[in-house]
Amino acid sequence: QVQLVESGGGLVQAGGSLRLSCAASGRTFSAYTMGWFRQAPGKEREFVAAITWSGGSTSYIDSVKGRFTISRDKAKNTLYLQMNSLKPEDTAVYYCAASGGIPSTTPRSYAYWGQGTQVTVSS
Repeated sequence: QVQLVESGGGLVQAGGSLRLSCAASGRTFSAYTMGWFRQAPGKEREFVAAITWSGGSTSYIDSVKGRFTISRDKAKNTLYLQMNSLKPEDTAVYYCAASGGIPSTTPRSYAYWGQGTQVTVSS
């Protein structure tokens, strides 16, 4: 079992930055592929980024490439998402998730989820 708690969301103007954190506890954090997803009102949950257990490989949805960076600190059992040059279309609830398999863009591939943190970008 893995428990995940996100933090760092908030209200920011377009062009601004936020860093989301996801604190993990329970089973060995470093053994899991980790991902960030987001869900805007009335829309499906959408893959944002993923990172392998080693941290050596990352993947991103095209719309955030060059603006967002996913990283993990195994010593702190924490996952991060640095978000720069934010746009109003980035507004959503952001979730971190853990998977025992290879990185995937599919939510059902992730067994553990946090409660989410709201990110709102004003124009």
